[in-house]
Amino acid sequence: MSIVKDRLKIIHFVLFLSFINFLFFHYPFFSFVFKNVDYKSINGVILTGSLIVAALVANAFAFYLFCSLFRVVGKVLLSILFIINSVAVYFVNTYSIILDESMIGNVLNTKYEEAASFFSVKLLVYLIFLGIIPSLYITKIKIIYSAWKKFLVNTSLMLVFLLALIFANASNWLWVDKNAKELIGLAMPWSYVVNTMRFYIHEHDKNKKEILLPDATIKDSQKSIVVLVIGESARSQNFSLYGYKRNTNPFLSKIHNVFHFNATSAATYTTAGVKSILAHSGSDELYEILPNYLYRNNVEVIWRTTNWGEPPVHIKDYQDRNVLMSKCKGEGCGYDEILLYGLREQIEASRNNKILVVLHTSTSHGPTYSKKYPRQFETFKPVCNSVELGECSHDELINAYDNTIVYTDYVLSRVIEELKRFKDYNSTMIFVSDHGESLGEKNLYMHGLPLSIAPKEQYEIPFIVWLPDGSRQLKPNKMLSQNHVFHSVLSFLNIQSPIYDEKMNIFSR
Repeated sequence: MSIVKDRLKIIHFVLFLSFINFLFFHYPFFSFVFKNVDYKSINGVILTGSLIVAALVANAFAFYLFCSLFRVVGKVLLSILFIINSVAVYFVNTYSIILDESMIGNVLNTKYEEAASFFSVKLLVYLIFLGIIPSLYITKIKIIYSAWKKFLVNTSLMLVFLLALIFANASNWLWVDKNAKELIGLAMPWSYVVNTMRFYIHEHDKNKKEILLPDATIKDSQKSIVVLVIGESARSQNFSLYGYKRNTNPFLSKIHNVFHFNATSAATYTTAGVKSILAHSGSDELYEILPNYLYRNNVEVIWRTTNWGEPPVHIKDYQDRNVLMSKCKGEGCGYDEILLYGLREQIEASRNNKILVVLHTSTSHGPTYSKKYPRQFETFKPVCNSVELGECSHDELINAYDNTIVYTDYVLSRVIEELKRFKDYNSTMIFVSDHGESLGEKNLYMHGLPLSIAPKEQYEIPFIVWLPDGSRQLKPNKMLSQNHVFHSVLSFLNIQSPIYDEKMNIFSR
């Protein structure tokens, strides 16, 4: 069969297209298979061979349906899938991600400025040669469609063949089930097609009215402030407070009453990590989150963010980067220092005795680590300036990331200095990261892997607390979770609630 013909029978067209799809976009899929199957054994050979055949036939079957049932629309759809495939496989190959439901959520929640930071020449090459050129071929070729009788025969034969292949591998069903998330997350185009549908189905469920928690009661009139700083992609192993060989905490290390605890995140991506920090439990249900709950129960709540991905926040003083930029002046306005601009005055203007301030930072989010801090904080050099992290040396990548930790350290020290000014208030600062970050270990970058297979770099996080002299004490906790935040804030502000759990409180009574 000549593939350069202007006209092709539909069966030839879909078989050729399936082969091209396999050749261009299935390397990550079979790379995972070869790493997790003993391909030298007879069973391994059978399983691997069956997966190859299944990928070719299943895609041909789907493409055949698209083109036969939708004709021109089907060709357009296939063209779009090839373009998306090219971008998807670029990110899978470059950052070792898996396009499961959580990663799709990250993609769909990514703002333009963050997405733009991933642009590179390599991405453009992928897009043109693996996406645009094949899509032009798809739209140009004229297809000779089968009669409906032959269509039914062909689809029946392919479906029977696939079912026979599945049952012939009955002994491998457990292996497939065990690795289903990874296999589906790496199979193009079904990784993002299936998981996008799953994401929106679950989002529809989540967007139902949040479940209100039982009413709470403020037990005293003592003025109290809690500043909760939500970190972004900060992993504890790169904090010198946790024993890191480099001094990445030059400011906090000089401040009295700064305590740190071992902690783990509930997920490896922002939306779930932030939700866990703000939730009273690890439930998947959309219960009322901490700022909404406190605001509804007469606590002053201020939310300032340079990031995204939090659950719906229902308070009066919600300020994102655009709002903050309209009032900020100076170099620090382009970085997370903007979260502190005018904060003291806003707190002083409050008429409430109980105040919660949430600062949602973005400092350590990749891939452009070197752009997340002012130049004076470039302590470690040289740094990685490429969005293709694998192209940088490991030292350059670590240097850039460590500089973000130094800058985070500075911002946290500024928060503490601001709190020290409020002599009439009991105050505390709690810093917790949403998740960790991979920096080339095991050839993995950034975050977002399913927690069940994620390396510790993506879920071991800092949990840092500051208290003023003569203030409350902390329990000798050895390991904390993100859910400790909710109950600890209730305790510090002396708010009584039926859902309060003393075991999840880090403060001593």
